[in-house]
Amino acid sequence: MKVRIKLIEEMLGTASANPDIHKEFIASKSADAEKCEEEMKSLNSDELMGKAMTVFPRDADGTPILFDYQVKGFFKDAVGLLLELSDKEVKVGKTKLSKYTFKRIVDNYLFISPRKIRLAPIGPVCTRPLRADTMKGERVSLASSETIPAGTVFEIEVTTLAPALSDMIVDCLNYGALKGIGQWRNSGKGRFTWEEVK
Repeated sequence: MKVRIKLIEEMLGTASANPDIHKEFIASKSADAEKCEEEMKSLNSDELMGKAMTVFPRDADGTPILFDYQVKGFFKDAVGLLLELSDKEVKVGKTKLSKYTFKRIVDNYLFISPRKIRLAPIGPVCTRPLRADTMKGERVSLASSETIPAGTVFEIEVTTLAPALSDMIVDCLNYGALKGIGQWRNSGKGRFTWEEVK
C-alpha cells in the first residue's frame, strides 16, 4: 500500500548530533555493518557536528530524512497499544497476534520503503524540559531537537506478507493522528494524517 503522510504537528529529530555518541550508543547495536556505516555518514556533516541536540540524518544532498526502521518502530508501538484496546483476534498463519508475538510479527511481516524517506527543510529548534524522578528528588534538564514543520508531506510504501495485518495497518495509520513519529510523541509531536495513493 502506498501512503501519503502529512504532518499535523512538527516532528522532532531522534539522532544524536554528536557522531561519537550515535556510534557508541545507537549504531553499535545494529547487526548490519553496511547500514550502520550508512547511518554514520548521514550524520557527518559540518552543520551537525558538535550540536548538543537531536537531529535528523541527512541524505547526500543535505535533505533531512527518516530511515525506514523509524517508521516501522511507529507501527510496532501502535500495534502494541491497539492490541490492548481490541478484542478482535488477528492470526498470522498459525500465530495469534498478542502482546507476546506482535514485535516479532511486525519485524518479520511488515516492511517499509524506501530505505531513506526524504523530508522537508528543517524548521525551528524545539527546546523543552525533561523531568525525571530520581532517588535524590526531581531533576529537570533541557533538551533541544531539530524539527520538521507541520504541513510536511512525504510518501512511504507499506508492504505486508500477512494479509491478516491489512486492517491493523490502517488502524495504525489512523492512530498517527493521535500519537505520531519521532521524539516527544506523548506531547503530540509528529502526529499526522494519511491517505492511500492509488
